[in-house]
Amino acid sequence: MEIKQMQYFIEVAKFKSMTKASENLYITQPTISNSIKLLEEELNVALFDRSKRQIILTDAGKVFYKICKDFLKMYENIPVELNNLLEIEEGHVRIGIPTIMNVNKFTKLISEFHQLYPNVTFHILEDGSKRIEDEILKDDLDIGITVLPTDNNLFNSFFFFSEELKVVVNKNHYIADQKSVDLSELSNESFILFNSDYYLNDRIKQCCRMSGFIPNIISESTQWTFIEQMILSDLGICILPSSITDLLNEDLKSVSISNLNIGWELAIIWKKEGYQNHITKKLLEFLQDRLLLNE
Repeated sequence: MEIKQMQYFIEVAKFKSMTKASENLYITQPTISNSIKLLEEELNVALFDRSKRQIILTDAGKVFYKICKDFLKMYENIPVELNNLLEIEEGHVRIGIPTIMNVNKFTKLISEFHQLYPNVTFHILEDGSKRIEDEILKDDLDIGITVLPTDNNLFNSFFFFSEELKVVVNKNHYIADQKSVDLSELSNESFILFNSDYYLNDRIKQCCRMSGFIPNIISESTQWTFIEQMILSDLGICILPSSITDLLNEDLKSVSISNLNIGWELAIIWKKEGYQNHITKKLLEFLQDRLLLNE
């Protein structure tokens, strides 16, 4: 079994097509097809189900896929790990950050880390917490920030910070000048939410049900700037973390919710099983130490 065979296998699994995998790797389709065939003969299992329109992984293929991902990740990091042993600290960390978050605190911490390790680079993905968790499980991200509680069987985690959720309305809305509002008072309002990739969507629906109503959702989005414009246009209201409400247009007002009994706590997470490179471990230790000092 060769490294390139594993790489070919991963690409076929990714594209669910030997043709597309060969195009992405700039090699011929017969080369990939023959490589997969030799792998299956060596392992004495079928790695792909070829009976459907798209080839998909068999149960054995799924197990082998995880092994290949972990092995290739370790293989690709051999030069970096050796450099780190020689105290030439370098590497690349892939981080998932939720769109619904004021990133100032986190970027400050990353900046401090970068000053200590200037040869470290970062890839940042901004998305919903659900997708961030999926990308970590697929080994496409190293760490991420998500909403607690998280699945302790899948992720390691430590607390990042918590904040209040507030209702955001146009300045002309009848509750705009109130200090707080009972959630049940909003039962007749039109809600603008983040889409289902975001745990905030689930939390708001859950809170509304606990307050005796199902929210009238007129729009869902992935961008809080778009939601901001919709509220400015007096199309509806939204519930957002307080750190985001502080960044909104001055013509919008945020009001505390007196009976909101579900908190908004964020955590830094990483995959429980599998390989974690040296510099990612360093970053996690750094973040945990800094956060403990600031408690």
